[in-house]
Amino acid sequence: MTDARFTEASPALVLSGEGERPDSVEIVGPRARVTARLTGRGKTWTATLPLRAARWGGPELPLPAGSYEVRITDAAGRGIRPPESIPLTQLGTLRASLEGWTLRVGPPIDPAYDSGEGQDALERRYATRPASGFENAVFFESFYGRNASCNPLAIDRELARRAPRVTRYWSVVDLSVAVPEGAIPVVEGSPEWWRARGAVRLLVVNDWLRRRFSRRKGQVVLQTWHGTPLKRLALHRPGFDPRRTAAVVRESLRWNILLAQNPYAARILGKAYAFLTRPIWVEGYPRNDVLTTGDGAATRAALGIRPGERVLLYAPTWRDDRDQIVDFIDPVSLAAATDAVVLVRGHSRTLLPGRDAEGPRVIDVTGFPDTSQLLLVADALITDYSSVMFDYSVTGKPMYFLVPDMEHYRGELRGFYFDLAAHAPGPMVRTQDELVAALAADDSAKYAGRYARWRDKFNARDDGRAAERVVSRILDQGFIEA
Repeated sequence: MTDARFTEASPALVLSGEGERPDSVEIVGPRARVTARLTGRGKTWTATLPLRAARWGGPELPLPAGSYEVRITDAAGRGIRPPESIPLTQLGTLRASLEGWTLRVGPPIDPAYDSGEGQDALERRYATRPASGFENAVFFESFYGRNASCNPLAIDRELARRAPRVTRYWSVVDLSVAVPEGAIPVVEGSPEWWRARGAVRLLVVNDWLRRRFSRRKGQVVLQTWHGTPLKRLALHRPGFDPRRTAAVVRESLRWNILLAQNPYAARILGKAYAFLTRPIWVEGYPRNDVLTTGDGAATRAALGIRPGERVLLYAPTWRDDRDQIVDFIDPVSLAAATDAVVLVRGHSRTLLPGRDAEGPRVIDVTGFPDTSQLLLVADALITDYSSVMFDYSVTGKPMYFLVPDMEHYRGELRGFYFDLAAHAPGPMVRTQDELVAALAADDSAKYAGRYARWRDKFNARDDGRAAERVVSRILDQGFIEA
């Protein structure tokens, strides 16, 4: 190795060395991988590694923030030593540093603000002393800015269609997050992020508002939430914790309106978040509109799934006692046993920790931006206690419940609002062998009655027009100007 440097014009890591060029040079991270362009004629070589990647047929975007390993084929055997360290460098759409074989990537926040003191200054400027007046704009955030998806995405698309003059900001953790066409990404913690959040008329979010947020008089927060609950949440979680109670109440006071998929969810969410005297809109879930209006062909093509291939989607919820996705299936053996493509979808809380699952006919889609598109292409869903069960039932396709830890989850971790075993619209199994047998048996007729009752209770408003109804209410109440 003779040189290592970053280029800024088109952000890249450029490595140079002497001798025959290596067979390959790569940057490998938990959710992204980049292969270098190699040049050289025998005496010297150069490897150019773009700090950008494209996934799922989408555009090339900056690498997600995190740590990456720089891999050179047979580096030790060829006597290639780690390059000299490069300090943290601002590269426009990201920041990067190199230490040995470890590349670290971060969001493009000015170092002046990337500290506790810097964030305190922005908070004082924008949260406690915001500019007067409002911008005719909406601030969207989904799953703490890790992607642009869920109900906020569906509302964004309908709003862009009907009120194209409205400015749409999307909160993102970094610029690896693709935002909808015409929207403006604002990186969390940047001055633009703080300013936009305080200046818009309407905020549409699907989880808690992070950092300090003081809703201004006249500002509206629409909390869409992100699922009909089976597992207990907020004030209903096991054990009394006065700090948690105070945090829940403080958070719910920031919201003006709560969106619910169905009357059952409206009752639960209203009580769990002490949201009993303010409006709850029961309009179905906008994110599920695509399940009745879409065909999934584009998503299958983006994932590399051939027409006619059977697709199984494994989408468990997260666990309070672990960071990564549960490992209750071996996706490679499941794919082989069922002659299917297995999509592995971890919960959004498992996106940052963990790594992509790999193997023949296995596709890890934890980083795929929109779960609804995955539900659309799946021929069957395998889940446990995730609210995805209430969304997938819109399709009427079979569901299987792999629940080896149900007693622990129900009795110690969270608890349930109803007896899943008594109402599940599909087989409940404890092992992968039982799952394979249930998939082969295809007992859809056996569960038809349960499935119909389930859909009547939970999906009555999921008719493909939920986003239309929600945006109509936003416009009719004058929250923004069309």
